[in-house]
Amino acid sequence: MSSIQIRNVTKRFGDFTAVDNLTLDIEEGEFAALLGPSGCGKTTTMNMIAGIEDLTKGSILFDEQELSGTRIQDRNIGFVFQNYAIFTHLSVYKNLSYGLEVKKVNKGEIERRVKAMADRMSITHRLDQPAASLSVNEMQKLAIGRSAIVEPRIFLLDEPLSNLDAGFRAYMRAELKVLQHEFGQTMIYVTHDQIEAMSLADKIAIIDQGKLMQYGTPLDIYNSPDNRFVANFIGSPRMNLIDGELREEKDQLKLMVSGGAEIKLQGQVKSEFASDGKVQSGSFGIRPQDIYFGDQRSDSDIKMNGTVEVLERVGPKRLAYLQVLETMFIAFDDQDRLKVGDKVPFYLPSEKSMAFDLASGRRLGGVAK
Repeated sequence: MSSIQIRNVTKRFGDFTAVDNLTLDIEEGEFAALLGPSGCGKTTTMNMIAGIEDLTKGSILFDEQELSGTRIQDRNIGFVFQNYAIFTHLSVYKNLSYGLEVKKVNKGEIERRVKAMADRMSITHRLDQPAASLSVNEMQKLAIGRSAIVEPRIFLLDEPLSNLDAGFRAYMRAELKVLQHEFGQTMIYVTHDQIEAMSLADKIAIIDQGKLMQYGTPLDIYNSPDNRFVANFIGSPRMNLIDGELREEKDQLKLMVSGGAEIKLQGQVKSEFASDGKVQSGSFGIRPQDIYFGDQRSDSDIKMNGTVEVLERVGPKRLAYLQVLETMFIAFDDQDRLKVGDKVPFYLPSEKSMAFDLASGRRLGGVAK
């Protein structure tokens, strides 16, 4: 296994910049996810690490050793792709043994490792059958096993679970994490699925339009997003983000929202908005699970009054869509007490709220929650 250093890497295709001055450090044995919307540059980044794509600018190092000019086959990288990339004309056994045979591993060791990997992937009963006869789920198991069996220094996975059914995806997420711990390999996992990234990765790099938006642990990114894009991208259901103009009236700082709604800022979130006197337009953020009903818990919590427009069942809980003039808030109705059409007060805890500069998207104050 190896550490990876990505230093000021840029990749252009003609006039289009796919990756823009990206810098990342991935530690030895770490499971890192590259997360972002389609077309953001995450697969291009992985291809440059692999040596499939050349860099326009910058450098990529394994264990602080520059890789410029190093061929793909000499980087000792394992690949797993969305489309499996297995040899369908060969048996399952031959698919698993292929990489070991290329490395000239002795026959006895090949047999031992193939049987062990087949057992780990629960495909032992399929070893003598052609790979073309496998189900979609079994093909992905084989693809992962074939790459893992050669014990590469770095494991690259590009949307490997996207073709699997929901139940099997959850199973394979657990299997991947177990494999990573067993082999101690450094893994880079490309995905647009935040659930996969949050559940698998030690660290997540969130990328948008070729730029790194934030890099950190799943909890750090969830609890303390650096900017409005990350706040909006991470979390299900998504964070409530209410945009408006800042206005101060008689020492009361307010966020004036289109349609007439206003948020009277209090406590910590007020301090965050006020921390940069140049900000005129802001975005107020709060996660649905932090909004509450009933009695006010703190003097700094912000009271709102809304109408229940929709109630949506999400497992054991319900989501309430609360209309405040033309602005919609989403909250959890934990007690199942609300009814559509109810006019209810609800509260936005200042200590759980976040402030963003609407123009730049940056987080104001930067206080960890």
